[in-house]
Amino acid sequence: MSSLELSPRVSHRPGSVAQDPVAHDGDATGAQGPQQSPVSQVRTYLSYIDGKQVPSDDWVYVVDAGALLEDAFSSLTLKRKLEQGRVPAENLPASIIGRVAKADRPTVQLALEAAGRAAPKWAAFPLDTRLTKVGSLIHDRLKERAEEITEILVQEGHPLALARWQVSGMLECFGPESLGFYHSQMLQEFRHGPRRIIVRRQPDGVVCLNPPQNAPLSSALLGVNSVMAGNSLVVRAPRSGPFGVMYVLHEVVAPVLEEVGAPPGTLNVVCGDPAPMLSAWLDSPDVDDVMYIGTSENGLKFQEKCIAAGKKPILELAGNDAVVVWKDADLPLAAQALTESFYGSGQLCMIPNQVVAHPDIADELVRLLAQEVSLITAGHPGEEDVLLTPVLRNEKFFTCLEDALAKGAELVCGGHAMAADGSRDPAGIFLEPTVVLVRGLKDAREVNAVRHETFFPLLPVIAAEAEDDEVLLERFIDFVNSNEYGLRNSVWARDPEVVDRFVSRITQAGLLKVNDSHIGFLPYLPTHGGTGLTGGVFGEANYPILRTSHVQGVAVADDGTPPKESVFGAWKAMREAS
Repeated sequence: MSSLELSPRVSHRPGSVAQDPVAHDGDATGAQGPQQSPVSQVRTYLSYIDGKQVPSDDWVYVVDAGALLEDAFSSLTLKRKLEQGRVPAENLPASIIGRVAKADRPTVQLALEAAGRAAPKWAAFPLDTRLTKVGSLIHDRLKERAEEITEILVQEGHPLALARWQVSGMLECFGPESLGFYHSQMLQEFRHGPRRIIVRRQPDGVVCLNPPQNAPLSSALLGVNSVMAGNSLVVRAPRSGPFGVMYVLHEVVAPVLEEVGAPPGTLNVVCGDPAPMLSAWLDSPDVDDVMYIGTSENGLKFQEKCIAAGKKPILELAGNDAVVVWKDADLPLAAQALTESFYGSGQLCMIPNQVVAHPDIADELVRLLAQEVSLITAGHPGEEDVLLTPVLRNEKFFTCLEDALAKGAELVCGGHAMAADGSRDPAGIFLEPTVVLVRGLKDAREVNAVRHETFFPLLPVIAAEAEDDEVLLERFIDFVNSNEYGLRNSVWARDPEVVDRFVSRITQAGLLKVNDSHIGFLPYLPTHGGTGLTGGVFGEANYPILRTSHVQGVAVADDGTPPKESVFGAWKAMREAS
């Protein structure tokens, strides 16, 4: 039973509340009914361990993103005081939309032990149950709750358009086409003479997932793919954004697993600080894989700790995605796609981060891009056309911009802080979408905004030097493949031969898009994952169901088949054929 099944269904628009089913007389499931004090009307989630709700004395309070925009100081001050116990949790304002139990070390240990007990039992379930049935049910529940999930994402600060984009990605991830692809990769069977040959992937065991602060809900669901492989899963809901993670795992995933009869402990979710929890995972003999999503610097260090502890590190780190625009590209559509660089104020790993433009069209592309950028607005996350999010610490943006301009880049548009209404304001918490033009491919990586992931709304467009097209084509391919990061790349070109060259030669990155949205989700294809600083030593396209499993071959001979036929069968067949 999820922690809210006893509460009435309500709209979760900013300011609304749902009754908390947790009875404060010690009944963690709320069997005695909801309490009537003001705090009991705040939507509440406990740790979910071994199929049970586990209470805590400590809480993480969730503040509505709209309230943060209106008065960040007062909202965050109240949140800190509540969590520190300096003010009583009574008569909470509408800005507090929920609270989540904070797990201590013993509670985390309970989750790991529960996952360890469940893993071999769940792995024994048929693949069709674990994958096809679970995946289909999750897809259906996500579809049923799409509007509610969208509203929760908005409450957490995701602009409405980007909340819908995330839900779209979730649906594709669990859609029938993707489930069919996963199944084809997890199990293949062949007949070879008197033998049945099976090539299959077996689950690794216990998987722990550390979602990022900027997209915890969708990342938690991505990790659920590992459950379909037959693993048990422990998820850390980040303190900075635990609400969506708790909602989707309690309300969508846990009921589906209960419905198919998964053993308790197959799914566990706790909220807490990252360092002690990651340490507990590394120390636990129950843990097999750790899915870490974060910065490249921290992720690569954590990778070393995982290997030393005998754990498989599955990293999803930074992106510095390149977009190539060739001379025959559809420039209006390419410019439109490049504005995805500013979605979420650039605080997404999978957006365009740099553009390499053919010199014949570079100036026109920049002109069209500036027009498109002028339409991107800030505002309340619940407004239809808003795409920008606050950038609370903007000093790195201005340092990076100053570096680009000092090295010869030209400022095309943007470059200032602004208020939510779009007016320039040095104290504003938004940043104008900013485009700089870098002349020349040769020294482009001397500019920090080109070489490194920026994670704020600053897009460099590199106008290549004039060269023969054959030379330029090779230089573009080499430039993309020499990127230290390898998440996604895009190409805009019409000539089929040029497109084929790019498709066949670009090896860096887990995903390549041609004449399409850079960030759009599609069935079959991975949502994340890549090489280099994006995925670490073992980086590749991130299908969690595949990355948390391993290949195993099986041969089943018919009764009475002589063993020597297996030993010398190929030799005998060769001689008979000759």
